[in-house]
Amino acid sequence: MIKAGQISKGMFLLHKDEPHLVAEREFVNPGKGSAFVRLKLKNVKTGLVLRETIKSQEQVEEVVVEDEDAQFLYRDAESYHFMHGETYEQLAVPVEGLEDRALYLKEGETYQLVMWEGTPIDIKLPYKMPFLVTEAEHAIKGDTVSGSTKQVSIETGAVIKVPLFIKKGDRIVVNTETGEYVERTT
Repeated sequence: MIKAGQISKGMFLLHKDEPHLVAEREFVNPGKGSAFVRLKLKNVKTGLVLRETIKSQEQVEEVVVEDEDAQFLYRDAESYHFMHGETYEQLAVPVEGLEDRALYLKEGETYQLVMWEGTPIDIKLPYKMPFLVTEAEHAIKGDTVSGSTKQVSIETGAVIKVPLFIKKGDRIVVNTETGEYVERTT
């Protein structure tokens, strides 16, 4: 149990007997009355997002989670399938609530799975990842009215806005939290 004032973004809390990820946290200390914390919580099992306000002195239960490395194998309609790096055990992570992860998962790559009570509940993506550009429109010289960007497809099927000089076959780095282009790489 921890005090609500000690909650930080990225923590896992037990709320209504289910694990929730703290997506946003705002500490408010009004001039009159006691301080409180506004939270945006994401249920890691269902993906539902809810907002809670808790007085800073109230106790909340922190969920103890572990990170384990696992290799991404494939995705089907219900789950992402991984293989544990040491035991070679196959782990299935439900797609529900984690649909956005599919945009950045590459087969054969190793990712960290967040485990709670022996069950994977989340997939941690690296903050930045390199991808191969598989489709790119041809840029027209002098076409800067549109903000000097165009859309390209990367190897996972995601569509990213990039500068005009990026072409098919280039490797680019993408911010996995925002889905934005970072830089071209080799």
